[in-house]
Amino acid sequence: MIGWLLYLLLKLSHAEWSLRLPVTLLPFALAAGIYLVLRRADETKAALAALAFLLLPANVWSVFITTDTPLILFCFASAFSFWLGIVRRSAGWQALAGVFLGLAFLSKYFAVLLGLAYVAYVAFSPRGQRDWRALALVVLCSLPFAAVNLWWNYEHCWANLMFNLYNRHEGAGWSWKTPLIFAISVLYVLSPVALWQLARERRTVAAALGEPATRFFVVVFALPFGFFAVLSAVKLIGLHWMLAFVPFFFVAAGRFLSHEQLRRSVLYLGTLSAIHVAAILAAAMLPLETWKSTRFYDGIVYHVRMPEILRELKPYGEEFEFATDGYSMSAVASFHARRPVAVFGAASSHARHDDILTDFRRLDGKNILVLRKDAPGDADYRPYFRSVEYKEFTLSGASFHLVLGRGFDFAAYREQVLKPVRERFYAIPWYLPQGRCYFCERYFGAPTCPAKD
Repeated sequence: MIGWLLYLLLKLSHAEWSLRLPVTLLPFALAAGIYLVLRRADETKAALAALAFLLLPANVWSVFITTDTPLILFCFASAFSFWLGIVRRSAGWQALAGVFLGLAFLSKYFAVLLGLAYVAYVAFSPRGQRDWRALALVVLCSLPFAAVNLWWNYEHCWANLMFNLYNRHEGAGWSWKTPLIFAISVLYVLSPVALWQLARERRTVAAALGEPATRFFVVVFALPFGFFAVLSAVKLIGLHWMLAFVPFFFVAAGRFLSHEQLRRSVLYLGTLSAIHVAAILAAAMLPLETWKSTRFYDGIVYHVRMPEILRELKPYGEEFEFATDGYSMSAVASFHARRPVAVFGAASSHARHDDILTDFRRLDGKNILVLRKDAPGDADYRPYFRSVEYKEFTLSGASFHLVLGRGFDFAAYREQVLKPVRERFYAIPWYLPQGRCYFCERYFGAPTCPAKD
């Protein structure tokens, strides 16, 4: 979904600010939604809850997580529609909730947690309030979108599923640290003031759960966060994973807490966000070289000075195809260069996105320039080229390395790089039927990859 959105935005403008505009406006749209949900009961509380959400520190830096924008928007739109279906007993709103849920599913698989929350809400409601018809309508209207995703995966190596369920979790394992980090993250993305007040108002909260709409927003918040809490035992939970479900907390807080209690959250979150804004402005005003002693300085220079880096590469543009050794680097370089920049080498699970775009067969015999932030190892390049030359340049105190490979040997690259990539990242489980797989079809002469037992 974010790919489609950015594609449309690029048709209008290639300016970076235009691509960040949706996520910049998103918090205001969500705050307006929170206000609309709560104003029927108490307009002042509705305004305070919406303002508290708007002042979250996460909304200060959310511009850095553009990929989650459609998920957050459509999850809230789906829950908002489901709520209207409850309040108005409207099949139309319930159907729209299913459509938005399907769009959220096409954004990220975390939308499944919202769907499970709908099931939990209906299943655990009092017997007379269990609206199975509404749930069936939501599922029915979301199925076409899920079918699009399943069909695409069936015809494309199950790329989404492999990345999200298998390839990106190689480092997962039991740890006492990750649950602690998750607990701190929850306090950060929510309001610890409101959490403490809700804990003290347990009886009030329990009594209010008898009201269907209130119970609904508690469930759609609690189930996803409960899932993340369990998963945190083996996996580091990213802050952005939780953001799609954060607005529901503020709807619930707006229903449970008093005017004064909500004002305390507004004051706390406003102060904390002001500190964030001051820190960001101070960091932006400092010279770039201020961060030279940090380990991520070369990454900062890479992103901030990309036009200058491309000017360094310009003399090689006619003779060489461009590549980097990592997906993030290639994505940034491709955007600024307005030309494909491949990922050379196995790289990480994220580099599998580039497998869709780059066909190394077409590069056989050609010259390839590989841009790196660290010094290259000769064994990573010498076997795949007729000759290899190494160069280096410095920009703003950061060093960048060029591998100039002439006469690319695709056959050697296929055997020593692509075969291990197939075994590591394209080991598709036996229970997933395969239609076609571009990777195995392209490089190994078979329409599908060998199934993993």
